[in-house]
Amino acid sequence: MTDQDLFDSIEWTTVPDLAERFDLPLTTVRQWIKDREVVALRRGERDVVQVPARFFDDRGVVKALPGTITVLADGGMSDEDVIRWLFAPDETLREGSPIEDLHAGHKTEIRRRAAETAW
Repeated sequence: MTDQDLFDSIEWTTVPDLAERFDLPLTTVRQWIKDREVVALRRGERDVVQVPARFFDDRGVVKALPGTITVLADGGMSDEDVIRWLFAPDETLREGSPIEDLHAGHKTEIRRRAAETAW
């Protein structure tokens, strides 16, 4: 799968859509990005800031995601690299990709793999 195919397979959402979904001010969602609780990319024809929808569950940001992003970023990964790593299919994982394993609560395994990958 090419990078473009991988990024095209991800469901993306915008800052205003997230603010509406969680009934929060736009500034709160922007702060999530600034504080690196989530990472975002500029995408589309209008170069709009977009965040992968799977970074969230019904309560907000997936609990184990910010720490995992920190591990990967501290190892030198760009935001694009972090998203690519989180969504890359991996047959050796229980749920098939790091982001799905985080949703399923397998934080320890994903953090271990993130540390190995980043360093």
